[in-house]
Amino acid sequence: MISNFIKNIFGSRNGRILKEYAPLVKKINGLEDKYQKFSQSDFQLETKLLREKFKENNDLDCILAEAFALTREASIRTLGLRHFDEQLLGGIALHFGKIAEMKTGEGKTLVSTLPAYLNSLSGQSVFIITVNDYLALRDSEWMGEIFNYLGLSVGTITSSLAPDERKKAYECDVIYGTNNEFGFDYLRDNMTYELNQKVQSKLSYAIIDEVDSVLIDEARTPLVISGSAKESSNLYLKINKVTQLLIANNKDDKLFTIDEKQKSVSLTEDGHIQIEEIFVKNNLLQKNETLYDPKNIQLLHLIDASLKANLMYHKDIDYVVENNEIVIIDEFSGRKMPGRRWSEGLHQSVEAKESVKIQNENLTYASITFQNYFRLFDKLSGMTGTADTESIEFQQIYNLEVIVIPSHKKMIRKDHIDQVFLTTKEKYNAIIKDISIIHNTGQPILVGTTSIEASEYISKLLKVQKIKHHVLNAKQHQKEAEIISQAGKLSAVTIATNMAGRGTDIVLGGKDISNTGATPLLDNPEKIKKIGGLYIIGTERHESRRVDNQLRGRSGRQGDPGESRFYLSLEDNLMRIFASDKVTEIMKKLGMQDGEAIEHKWVSNSIENAQKRVEAYNFDIRKTLLEYDDIANEQRKVIYNQRNDILSSDDLSLIYNNILRFTCDDLVRNYIPLDIPSSQWDYNLINDTFKSDFSIDIDSSGVIEAGDHNGRETFKKYIQDVINHKIETNLKILSNEDKKELIRNIFLSVIDEDWRNHLNAMDYLRQGIGLRSYAQKNPKNEYKRESFEMFEEMLSVNNFETIKILAKIKISNPNVSDKLTKDENADFDKNKVNSDISRNALCPCGSGKKYKRCCGKL
Repeated sequence: MISNFIKNIFGSRNGRILKEYAPLVKKINGLEDKYQKFSQSDFQLETKLLREKFKENNDLDCILAEAFALTREASIRTLGLRHFDEQLLGGIALHFGKIAEMKTGEGKTLVSTLPAYLNSLSGQSVFIITVNDYLALRDSEWMGEIFNYLGLSVGTITSSLAPDERKKAYECDVIYGTNNEFGFDYLRDNMTYELNQKVQSKLSYAIIDEVDSVLIDEARTPLVISGSAKESSNLYLKINKVTQLLIANNKDDKLFTIDEKQKSVSLTEDGHIQIEEIFVKNNLLQKNETLYDPKNIQLLHLIDASLKANLMYHKDIDYVVENNEIVIIDEFSGRKMPGRRWSEGLHQSVEAKESVKIQNENLTYASITFQNYFRLFDKLSGMTGTADTESIEFQQIYNLEVIVIPSHKKMIRKDHIDQVFLTTKEKYNAIIKDISIIHNTGQPILVGTTSIEASEYISKLLKVQKIKHHVLNAKQHQKEAEIISQAGKLSAVTIATNMAGRGTDIVLGGKDISNTGATPLLDNPEKIKKIGGLYIIGTERHESRRVDNQLRGRSGRQGDPGESRFYLSLEDNLMRIFASDKVTEIMKKLGMQDGEAIEHKWVSNSIENAQKRVEAYNFDIRKTLLEYDDIANEQRKVIYNQRNDILSSDDLSLIYNNILRFTCDDLVRNYIPLDIPSSQWDYNLINDTFKSDFSIDIDSSGVIEAGDHNGRETFKKYIQDVINHKIETNLKILSNEDKKELIRNIFLSVIDEDWRNHLNAMDYLRQGIGLRSYAQKNPKNEYKRESFEMFEEMLSVNNFETIKILAKIKISNPNVSDKLTKDENADFDKNKVNSDISRNALCPCGSGKKYKRCCGKL
């Protein structure tokens, strides 16, 4: 009540911000006459002048009106499209680092050209992120005409692009690509061994199309670059058999319980006992062992993963089996995600369940969440048709404010109240009946489903009724744009799995996608408007209101008529898990019978409340993921900064001296206890350590003079000089350039190896950290503390191993083979080298060269 009173007096914040933008829109419109008089050559000249103007005061805001007006005129001349005032408002919001919510069909792709051109005038590249390669290519070619007319270069990053082509693309003023490609390029750049191998330009400004899909829907799955572990195991198959036995014996939830709301399975005490008995029989456990013994914790994790795989992950809903592999389906977009794998043994457990080849467990080489990748940009903005329902999350996680931009034309779509049935069968019968009635009028229909299974079932029912239709799901990804472009034709019936993020407008009358510009209509749109426009049928409510709104938003674009209705049953997942009790009670009060549908506000409110609860739960999951990744992110920054320093430094002496000093500090700390006189030091242990670790013979007992109260400092200075002398002696045969390259490669190799090991240790820590709660400890705090200790230990080991390699390395004859060996008796056969060795890693023969320039030379 109070908030509504304040809004009535002062207006909403959204309204106040739009009022602040209004003078800028007026100024842009005032420049239209000026730029209409420009010749083609004047546009590129004006771009140069605006760049000079920016350099004078380093403020893009001062040239916003000119840049926007110039872009609009360029768009008119190249594409025949003029930015509306509402699109100008959207562009202004994007420039100021906000999310512009613009309904479907309002021209978001065109809007992005305004802030992209303006921000490119700073000399930094602008990244425009799309949800798939098709849209990246389409938009870069289409909008590229505007940018080229203005004198800007345009690049496109796709999955098929070679490294040298990627580098050229990143040198362009405006770069189109997917969130996955940009994220993976960032990780790969931080794994290179030469500075010129880096491809990605400075992360200055990004515009994310379908921002809710990228920053929210995909935020739960981190980007991971991984490699296969050395050995695979039949353990997953054995555990899968145990799991299936457990499922068969689980009567009255005695062995395990299922919580569909939390998407988790929990073993009971009886379940633990039965599993331990089975494991003992199969020699997976000794008789006196339990699952909770430290060495058996992995078995506990794999059982949990196997139970989830068998009970919570379903074929054609969560994944498909393709070419004897498990391919994940994005639950929000319905798209297949080849190459992506679930972690923590879940993917292997699903492979065991489906009896396909179990791929080796992956070792993580590098990883980052989308949240932390996009927070690396100096400025971030986004566009979508549905962001307002997630505005709190955008604000809290990304510090992005959502601005709702008014539509150019009034929305006249009719959104009918949901129809709710008792059973799924009744629901589908009603859907097919209504499709038949609507189809006979010629009104185009789009049916949205939440799974491949549902889309194929409806298709089967329509075939029985002999109704011609198209199906779009993860199995027909290649035809996506073609199918959607025809969904607005007269009498068209299209079934689509999760319409979220499809990125192609449905134009009444259909459209010819062979031409990206002013596309000709295939049918008369006026005829379709008269019979009601596009009719949206939702076969189930999604967990997120936003995804439902995206489906609805496919109809009623740019003031077109349209209709939408959702058909639900008490057997739907959302209803069954979150809302069935309340809705059943309402149905009983209203005296509903089998076969009848109910349409009532009470029911709609109950469903919306259920969706809000699920959204809150999913937000907590994403927030928790980010809190854990924030810890790893700080460590990632340290490692990547170290790598960048090593790659970019012409003089590595400062880095080397610091590593040597830290190593000697640790040696003294480890082998010489504080406040113990030098006469009581264990000199034999010190001497043996130096001999084995550094191949140095020292008589440390003669170093410290009697009565020297500062013995530790004196000794540290001594060993630092001795180790440094040994390393200089080892490398003196090399030229300065070869020495620098060798040291650089050793630094990077050791960092990468230790960082890989640390990431995998962090994965294991994360998997087991929940058990800390049984000891009345906060898992998050414990993870923070333990991971910090592990990181400090890793840095210490990293320094030690680097110095150890440099001290033990030997160069036999650099003029002949540049062969460097850690051991004089090393026996190395280059024909037996593992093919998985990175071509930029040090060659295992010990030459000090990169593998690609030595034994891996093609």
